[in-house]
Parts: sequence; structure tokens; C-alpha cells
Amino acid sequence: MRGAKGSWFRGAVVAVCLLGALLTGCSKDPNVRKQKYLESGERFYNKGQYREAAIQFQNAIQVDAQFAEAHYKMAQTAMMLRQWPGAKQEFETTIQLNPDHTAARLEYAKLMIAGQQPGVAKEQLDWLIKKEPSNPEVYVVLATYDEAIKDPGAALAALNTALDKDPNRSETYMSLGILAAQGQQWEEAQKNLKRAVELAPKSVDALIKLGDFYQIRGRYPEAEEVFQRAIQADPSDPESRLSMEGLFLAENKLGRAEDFLRQTKKDFPANSTGYCMLGNFYIATNQMDKALAEYSSLYQEHAKDPVVKKNYIQLLIMKGRLEEARTLNDEVLKADPSNIDAQISKAEIQVRAGKASDAVDVLQGVLKTDPDSAAAHYQLGLAFDQLGNLSRAEGEWREAVRLQPDFLDGHRALAGIANQRNDWSFLAQEADQIIALQPADPQGYWLRARADIGRKQYANADEDIKRSIEKDANNPEAYLQLGDLRLVQNQFGEAQKAYQQALELNPNSTDALFGVARIDVAQKQPDKALATIKAQIAKYPNNSGFHTILGDLLKEQKKDVGGAEAEYKRAAELDKNNVAALIKLGVLQSQSGAADAALQTYQDAIKNNPKETTLYLLAGGIYENRQDWDRAKQMYEKVLALQPDNPVASNNMAFVMLQQGGNVDVAFAMAQTARRQLPDNANSADTLGWAFYHKHVYTSAIGLFQEAVKKEPESALFNYHLGMAYAKNGQVALARQQLERVVRIKPNSSEADDLRQALAEAKGQS
Repeated sequence: MRGAKGSWFRGAVVAVCLLGALLTGCSKDPNVRKQKYLESGERFYNKGQYREAAIQFQNAIQVDAQFAEAHYKMAQTAMMLRQWPGAKQEFETTIQLNPDHTAARLEYAKLMIAGQQPGVAKEQLDWLIKKEPSNPEVYVVLATYDEAIKDPGAALAALNTALDKDPNRSETYMSLGILAAQGQQWEEAQKNLKRAVELAPKSVDALIKLGDFYQIRGRYPEAEEVFQRAIQADPSDPESRLSMEGLFLAENKLGRAEDFLRQTKKDFPANSTGYCMLGNFYIATNQMDKALAEYSSLYQEHAKDPVVKKNYIQLLIMKGRLEEARTLNDEVLKADPSNIDAQISKAEIQVRAGKASDAVDVLQGVLKTDPDSAAAHYQLGLAFDQLGNLSRAEGEWREAVRLQPDFLDGHRALAGIANQRNDWSFLAQEADQIIALQPADPQGYWLRARADIGRKQYANADEDIKRSIEKDANNPEAYLQLGDLRLVQNQFGEAQKAYQQALELNPNSTDALFGVARIDVAQKQPDKALATIKAQIAKYPNNSGFHTILGDLLKEQKKDVGGAEAEYKRAAELDKNNVAALIKLGVLQSQSGAADAALQTYQDAIKNNPKETTLYLLAGGIYENRQDWDRAKQMYEKVLALQPDNPVASNNMAFVMLQQGGNVDVAFAMAQTARRQLPDNANSADTLGWAFYHKHVYTSAIGLFQEAVKKEPESALFNYHLGMAYAKNGQVALARQQLERVVRIKPNSSEADDLRQALAEAKGQS
């Protein structure tokens, strides 16, 4: 089954061709055309539509391959799409075409530092220092390079040089102090931060930065004194109150924070930021019932305050009281139909109600009016996520945090994506942001611990888990991470204790039960794992995830296919959205030879999970095996409608089109798209080779088929394709060898008959 072998492929390039065709009529002058493409790409880029921007920049490059600025913009776009190799190549091309492109050299140096290629970065920095010795940004990047090579002294020297280029500014000393603190140059950090305060003694920002430094160092009394000075410097500025609140949270002094904010509420009777702090504190500390009560009271006192009404509506939405939220929100929209916040809330209610498509329409309208709305981009990301378009969701969330770096929910959403991808560096980056924004929340610490485990930085993970537990001793997630840590350290006893503690704190936790059972299996005690799972199911018989775990154990450890199938069915009955159980059930049925039952499982699952692309891909694979090309095509079209850049669907669609005698050029383009995304996959090599075969480019086809056969030598299909290409290329002896392999692997097959006929034709021509 082609769709089930390698991981999920295929994206579309047809849109590129169509868009290019539409725009080429604008002008016959290539200089005008390439500039129009560039400007169009920049507009898409500025809106956060990076894939669309990439299409336009590529169009500009196709008009003029020497267009350095288009290559530079393509590099920036690749960076936003996290396509690091592509970004590297485009930066290098830009510099080759325009050696004086300072911005490209700077960004290329940053990329190489992040990519742990400091030598390459240093070459660029040496050129920049020589060419632009007065540019302070060059020295800032040089400091980053020095930090990367573990030379904090040189980093501080570079920053001092930058300061020489821009002296006597409090803000510069603040930056120097912050960077020094990051390099753990504590005395230097303190000196510079104090200097920043000396230059601007009434600067609330400078005082807050100094207070933050003391807080980071655990010097809480000094931090409190500085924050108090900030409050006195400008009693009307609520920012210093927020810093004081953050300090109390860091000290885990929730009672004192609450008392302080009650007084703050009294001190700011007419300032929305001030009197909302207490309610926001309850939200930040996950005291949602208190938060709702506080905002209900505030709404009674400040019914005309749009901030209060907006936050109250948000809390009603969070608590699932959608009708109440809709009623209040409709009142706002009736009074002011152009109210951006109310339109965003309307979309959020729609998302919560499962009407993501309606929400997309609303939010795209909002962004036409206000393209810089971080909240709108965030909610649009949620809508795309619900629609199954994760790439667009990520793009919107990235744009949200770019526009508003302290957007906590945006960072949490991105952390979720990083976690799904096992992108540990990305996860650590987002966890750092969460911790910085909400130091009292245990989530940031256990997320960072997960990233540390993935990067094998076990000591750091241990410390972060301890911090998470200190913030909340009853948080099962922290114990799950502790179990994972002890497992990779081969400390099975300690891992078992941690997973068991997580299960005690949350007896309905699928992850915790899986952890406990996994340790038993690792210690070659499957019967003990079986007993544990059954005991937990006896307590919680309606937990779909528990039945899925039991099915896995029965299949993998007990080889009880019938028992596993029964458990997967039970899991699906309890939760029709348990896609993992449905997929495992279908795969098990298919492997057992019950393809009809598997197909029915996928079809039933699709009715309840219409956005799950894996279900369509698996169903399409069954249809492919039956050579039911029309139905297979329908399945892949469903995937591409949900995820236009899905490489598996693109690959399989290309193959189906070739088998049906469809448009070879379109199939070839789709096969190329799949190949670019999964260059090491045998299926993508075979499909692109088959497309070359149909274009009569047999030499290229042979190379790709050879690669596919090398990776999967027992594939009758791959060997058949290679034999056909040899035959068409006149290499009769090699074609005969492939026929022998096909017959050995799959006797009396139609593939063998086709290859025999091709051989006969090749002999006749020779």
C-alpha cells in the first residue's frame, strides 16, 4: 500500500503555475514583471502569508535568476517557514550575486550561528567589520557569535564596541546589562543596569530592568525595593505594579500578591489596567472561578469599560458559557459593528462551537482592517488548526507572537506544535518565553524539561522538573516528565514511581497509565502491565485511551490479534474521535487480510473526523491496491483540499494520475513537490521516476528507480518499474534481470506480464 509506507507526503504546485500564468500578462518587460512579483511577494510576506510570498519571489527568480533582492526575500521567507537549508542556499546566492548586500550577510551570519556553524558566520562578520566598521548592529551579531563559541568576555567586548558607536543612552546600557546577564556576567550586568538607572533615574523601564535582574538572581528584597522605587517614580504607571506582582509570583507568595493587587485596584479606580490586575492575576494563576466572579463584579461597576466587557466575555467563553458570551458580544457589535475585539470574540465563539470555516471568514475580514492584530492571527490559527491545516495555523501563531512578543497563548500554541514535531530547540525557545512571561506557572518548566530530555541535557531537565513541582506539587505533567527522564536514564524503578504518582494525581491520565505499563514491558513483565491496565479499566471503564493501550499490549506483547481488535473497537465506541484507535483498528484489519473491514472502519471514522487526513490516505491506499483509481483519487483530493502541501497525497495523486493516463505534466509537478519534501523516501523516488518514464526521459527514471529498489529491494512494483525503464531504454539484459526478480517476488503477476511484453518489443526493435 503506497500511502502507508513512508510518512505522509505531497503538496501542490498547480497553484504556482496558475498564478504565474495569470500574472505574466501584466507586462512583457521582464524588469517590470520581476518587480511586480517582488512587490506582490512582499505584500504577502508582510501579512504573514509566507507560502504565498515564496511563490511570488520564486516567480521573480524565474523571470531573472540573477535578481539578488528576490533571492534575499526568498531567504527571509524560508526562515519564517523554518526551511533552514533553503534559507542558507538563498542567502548564499544573494551574497554571490550582490557581495555588498549587508543585510543578507548579517542574517546569514545569524543563521549560521543558530545552525552551529560559527566558522561560516565569522567569515561574514570579518567582512562586515571591514566594510562597515561603524555599524553597531554588526558588533551585536558579533557578540552573539562570541556567546556561541563560549567566549562571554569577547561578547561583552563586542557589545562595548557597539556602545561606543552609540554612547550615553540609558537604553543601550540596559541592553548591555541584559545580554551580560544572559552570559552570566552578573557583575557586569548589574553595573550596566545601574548605569542605565543613573542616566535616567526616573525611568520606570530602567528601574524595572534592574529589578528584574535582582529577581533573576534571587535577590528578592532588592528587587522589591527597586520595584517600589519604580512605583514612586511614577505612581500613575501600572507597569511597575505588574512587575511587583511578577516578583510575588516568582516567590510563590500568592496571598501577598492577591493583597497587593486588591490595594492596586483601589489605587487605580479609574484606570482599567490597574483595576483589572486582580482579575488578571486570577486568570494567570488558573483560578478561573475567582476570575469570573471578579470580572462579573467589575462588569457591574464598569459596564461601559470595553476592556472589562471584553475580558468578561473571554472568561465566559473559556468557561464554556457560549450563549451568555454571544449575547454580550452581540450587544457590543450592535453598538459598534466595526469593533475589532468583538469581531475576534465572535470568531472565537464560532471556533468553540465547531464552526471554524465561519470563523476564518470573520477573522480574515478583521485582518484586512487591522493586519497587525495579534489576537486575530492567534484565533485564525486556532480556526485553521480545527480545519486540519496545521501549517497555516503555525504561520498565524508565529505572526501573533511576532506582532506581540508577550502573547502567552501564542507561545503555548507554538510550544504545542514543537512538541508534536519533537523539535526540541523550538520547544525550549517557546518554554523560555512562557517562563519569562509567567514564572509562577509550572507549565513552562515541565515543557522546558521535555525539551531538555529530547536534547539529552538531563541535568537541566532534572532542575526544571524540580522547579515545576515546587510551583505545583500536585501537577501530574511534571511527574510524567520525571518518569520520562528517569526512563531515558535507565532508572526504571524511579521512572515507575514517577509515572505511578502522575496516575494517582490524575487516575484518568492515558499518558500516566501508558508510562506505568511501558516500564513493566521494558522490564519484561507484560503480565504485570496487563494486570495494571485491566485494573485501571475496571475503575474507569469508559476511558477510551485505556482500551487503546490494552489493545496495543495485546497486539504487540501477547500477539492476541482478536483481543486487540476488540479493544480498539471498544475504544472507538467510547470515543468516535479517538483517531489513534480507529487507525490502529483499520491497520490491524488490513494486515489480517480483512481489507473490506478496514475500509469500512476508515469510512465510518471519516464521518466523525472529516478533517483527519490520515484516514483518507489509508482508505486511498486500499483503493490503490485494488486499482480502483477513481476512488483512490477522491481520497487524495480530500487530503489536498485540507492540506494543499501534504506530500503523501501529492505523491499518491501523481501515481494515480499516471496510472489513469491523466495529465502527465501535472502529475510530474506533483511528484516533484513530494520528492522535494521527502527526498529520502523510496515511494517519492519511484513516483517521480514513473513520471519521468511517462515523459520518455528513461535515464532519469532509471536513476530514481534504482534508488527506490536499493531502499526496498523486495518491492515487486519498484523492480517492475526499473525493468520497464531498462526495456524502453534498450538495456535488454538488465530488463531481463528485473523480470526475474519480479517473478521471484510476485509470480504470475500482471507486472511480470507487462515486463515480458516490453522485453519482447525491445528485442524486436534491436
